[in-house]
Amino acid sequence: MTEVSARPGSPPAAKAAGPTLLIACGAAFIAFLDLSVVNIAFPSLARDYPGTATTTLTWVVSGYAVAFAAFLTPAGRFADALGRRRMFLLALGGFALTSLLCGLAPTAGWLIAGRLLQGVTAALMVPSALGLVLSVTPREKIGAAIGAWSAAGGFAAVVGPALGGGLVEAFSWRAVFVINVPVALVLILAVLRISVPDTRTPGSALPDPLGTAAVAIGLGGLVAGVTEGQRWGWADPATLACLGVGLLLLLAALIRSRAHHNPAIAVDLWRSRPYALANAGSFVFGAAMFAWLLAGPLFLDAIWGYSVLASAGALTVGAVAAMVTATVAGRITTPGGRRWAGVLGAVLFIATVAWMSTDAFGPEPALWSAWIPAGILGGGGLGIVVTVLGTAAASSLPPQQFAAGIGMNLTARQVGGALGVALLAAIFAANPDQPLTAFHTLFALCAGITVLAAGVLALPAHPAAAAGTAPAATQ
Repeated sequence: MTEVSARPGSPPAAKAAGPTLLIACGAAFIAFLDLSVVNIAFPSLARDYPGTATTTLTWVVSGYAVAFAAFLTPAGRFADALGRRRMFLLALGGFALTSLLCGLAPTAGWLIAGRLLQGVTAALMVPSALGLVLSVTPREKIGAAIGAWSAAGGFAAVVGPALGGGLVEAFSWRAVFVINVPVALVLILAVLRISVPDTRTPGSALPDPLGTAAVAIGLGGLVAGVTEGQRWGWADPATLACLGVGLLLLLAALIRSRAHHNPAIAVDLWRSRPYALANAGSFVFGAAMFAWLLAGPLFLDAIWGYSVLASAGALTVGAVAAMVTATVAGRITTPGGRRWAGVLGAVLFIATVAWMSTDAFGPEPALWSAWIPAGILGGGGLGIVVTVLGTAAASSLPPQQFAAGIGMNLTARQVGGALGVALLAAIFAANPDQPLTAFHTLFALCAGITVLAAGVLALPAHPAAAAGTAPAATQ
């Protein structure tokens, strides 16, 4: 296989940068949409499969998230080795097929299997798509590209409940999955029509298969244990087995990768201080962000009694704010400027969740006096932090390892998010008859977690920066 050159800033690459970014944003939208769009269809699923236990059906929701988080890291390695354009096209086709399988599933078992496979194809799609964008985007414009891509993923998480509710009401729960098919086909046709180079790492081979399997199964077990621990019980053998086996497999994969000539985990990337800090920040902030995003629609429904469409309208404020600030943050080009912008975004988010933990967010609806200002502040802060962390990770990566590095960065955020969702479940389980107290407690803890994230963001990417000399971003 011959590598197609795609040096950022070269004429062919520059010409393809804009269309490639649009395509990648479309892929991010449908991949992250399916993390949330199924939630609203769950009651309809339960009615259509009355003989299936509710605990089993929950894997229609969590199965996708577990598979998605488990395969992001291996997916990045595959994209760098096989070619990002080729992997992206294969993943899009697989996503369309697995979505159709879900939509046509005759039994709950088929639906759960389809969702697991759909999560795998989404994981293969995301790092290859973003890797393509980074390979054709000039280095100075990477932040703007990350901002647009992050905005697309964030917007998908917010509009998921409303879109899902509309499709279920107009058609059935099957439409939630079938709608992905034409969207994926349009993206495939768009890739084939533009000159997107099939960039890959020169001379690379497929990563260590044994280590790759250990990474995927280990991450899957860890995320499954964290996600389902509250429902199964933290002392339940299934929870302990998932967590224990997951951690052991990840440790084994890490040890094996340190000595393997073609490792499953690109351990050399973690020697970069900027990359390691970006991943640490993504992990910590991911816990607060995912908990906040899930708590929002739950609060509007359980405390203020909003309908699905009314909740979607209220949540759109934060989504729009995040899209705006992500775009602005993406235009910051200096490492020092990004660092302090990230701290500012974290402070805005801390102020928001701390405010939401007070009686200002009580049993009586306060849309204009509380929710909308909080949505602007919190969504704005979230957009800044996610963009800064994504840009910091991408800027510290060598071009030949874009997909692998982005895959690991997204994995860190997803695993942190799984812990945040588990924290939410644990707080509500401890306050079954006091939902408002549970929400206030959760928001207060999110503030504390984000303080830790702000500390990580404030750390200089290079030790020399602490002495006043901020070196340029790694080229």
